[in-house]
Amino acid sequence: MSKVLPLQTATRRDVQSLNPVTEPRAVRWLLTGIALAFLALFLVVPLVAVFVQAFAKGVDYYFESLKDPDAWSAIKLTLMTAAIAVPLNVVFGLAASWAIAKFEFKGRALLTTLIDLPFSVSPVISGLIYVLMFGAQGWFGPWLAAHDVQIIFAVPGIVLATIFVTFPFVARELIPLMQAQGNDEEEAAHVLGASGWQIFRRVTLPNVKWGLLYGVILCNARAMGEFGAVSVVSGHIRGQTDTMPLHVEILYNEYNFSAAFAVASLLALLALVTLALKLLAERRMTQAVTEAKATAQN
Repeated sequence: MSKVLPLQTATRRDVQSLNPVTEPRAVRWLLTGIALAFLALFLVVPLVAVFVQAFAKGVDYYFESLKDPDAWSAIKLTLMTAAIAVPLNVVFGLAASWAIAKFEFKGRALLTTLIDLPFSVSPVISGLIYVLMFGAQGWFGPWLAAHDVQIIFAVPGIVLATIFVTFPFVARELIPLMQAQGNDEEEAAHVLGASGWQIFRRVTLPNVKWGLLYGVILCNARAMGEFGAVSVVSGHIRGQTDTMPLHVEILYNEYNFSAAFAVASLLALLALVTLALKLLAERRMTQAVTEAKATAQN
């Protein structure tokens, strides 16, 4: 009768047969080195260069560049735009994902497709759409002018363009999470007499909180860093309709490189904070999906 040897006494061939990685060590090191070199060249080095250029003329000049009235106006407009666009996208994302994941209705597939529309349309095109609708020669332009309402080349146009390019992020994170969790808990709460609002607030929302946070992080990062759509509808009015990315472009075109990189460093810091929060939310969301699948199988 054959005897099973303990792992400590197993031959090297036996140990290698248990290892799913079959490539030689040299190949693995080579592939890892190529990936790290690529990340260093196209991610780490540009990020470091931003901060080096931002502080090229000293710390005092760095903070003076950020305290410039035009720069401060761009920062405030960027924060205000994100503060409006992100909550609205959260409301839409929760409503759309709850409807798609929890209910069957006509047009469900169409709604899912429309949510992905901003991913397939260039941001510049989306900005042009708003110009054609609300510009002076657009569909609603004469009526808006008659009532002294300005959307294009003003803050409302910037907010609308930002909402359009960012509204898929929350919904696309919540839909698969809600679908994986199923409807068992909601149905049980309904049987126990809970209302629709109570079911959503006490059952559905707590189960998707990490996915919601993940979507909010991505939505906020895109809202603050959006350039194409905002560039079309803003009019580039310095100190009034320039967001941070647009202000960076203006300073760079004026060869004021240190000031441009100073403002760009704020966006870089936002990217780093977003990455850290994204990793945390992604880990929590993966854990939630795994637990939901395990519960559904049981």
